[in-house]
Amino acid sequence: MRRILGVDPGSGSTGYGIIESDGSHHSAVVYGAVRSTARLPFPARLLKIYAELNRVLDSDCVQAMAVEEVFHAANVQSALKLGHVRGIVILAAAQHSVPVFEYSPLEIKNAVVGYGRAEKAQVQSMVRFLLCLSAPPTPCDAADALAVAICHSHHAFAADCLSAAEAQR
Repeated sequence: MRRILGVDPGSGSTGYGIIESDGSHHSAVVYGAVRSTARLPFPARLLKIYAELNRVLDSDCVQAMAVEEVFHAANVQSALKLGHVRGIVILAAAQHSVPVFEYSPLEIKNAVVGYGRAEKAQVQSMVRFLLCLSAPPTPCDAADALAVAICHSHHAFAADCLSAAEAQR
């Protein structure tokens, strides 16, 4: 079993979720979101995200972190802010010696729903199903983070199978 931390970075809300998985069976360990308001200065928002991710990484031993890649942003300023948040997320992982893997929204939706253009509600519903939760995880940023972790689990399991097959040759 692997413990994987998925992160959906955002300057207003950064979702996180830890799953335990063997590649085909998954269970949720913890999930949530770090929320802040636009009234809070941007450096303070970054510090809040960094501190919360460190708390999560300190309390739960994870073997990998999976992060959603930047897909698009409304404008250059939004893209820059998202880049700063991603930097903080990756820094927290590096300080805990946790390897980081990045996936596009298309890869994540394909891995979880089977359709790269799936709607948020479909992703939430499949995350609920795959993790055997009684209700879809909320907030949606946490559901997205859990989806990122599930995506990595599938990719890591496939890579393990490929390595094992090559080793047998």
